[in-house]
Amino acid sequence: MRLAVISDIHGNLAALEAVLADIKARGVDRTVNLGDCVTSPLWPRETFEALEALSLPTVRGNHDRWIEEFPDDKLSSAGLFARNALTAEQRLALHSLPSQIRLDDGILACHGTPDNDTTCLLEETLDDGRFVPARRDVLAMRLASEPTARVVPGRHGPHDCLVLNPGSVGCPVFADIPVAANLEYRSPHARYAILTKRQRGWQAELLALEYDWDAASSRALANDHPKWARAISSGYVK
Repeated sequence: MRLAVISDIHGNLAALEAVLADIKARGVDRTVNLGDCVTSPLWPRETFEALEALSLPTVRGNHDRWIEEFPDDKLSSAGLFARNALTAEQRLALHSLPSQIRLDDGILACHGTPDNDTTCLLEETLDDGRFVPARRDVLAMRLASEPTARVVPGRHGPHDCLVLNPGSVGCPVFADIPVAANLEYRSPHARYAILTKRQRGWQAELLALEYDWDAASSRALANDHPKWARAISSGYVK
């Protein structure tokens, strides 16, 4: 059993196509999408249509929820761009996605924590403002509602649970969390993960792929989003 885990495509069709081609070449059995599908000044509608055709089991991310719930003046400029690119039916389809998905063998797929799509599972903000990897007790508290989960698509967590952060397919920076720059990969690669079930448990592979990030950066620039253009091409917020 091999399961590909993708997340945070953020309308980056070029990155998504590279990841899907790699998944196909590796002969993966199944793919799950952890959400934040389209919000960006890149290819939101084209990305929605590509994902719709695939019919992957998909979790609703916070941006998939916000694109329907928030008024225009509360959305980011990238969120507003995506909202205007999608039809009302497409926005409703994103909002109607489940907040979590339970797969076979104790796998729980969620976007943030099992209970909150805006809380990072593997990181925390300290009192002095630093954004750092979460302490073990904090991680245990965030997973307390799921004591029987064996895999939560970072590293080994409490109660023998493997916690997996697949990285972002299409947005290599913490766009919503400016203080998180110290935890960014600082590379523009498209990232995803593969889970493989073996005799002794699950094994995780974290993959980083080259793709045409110059084309994605040019798309953001053409759509009047220079900050996105710089982030897409460099992998960090300057």
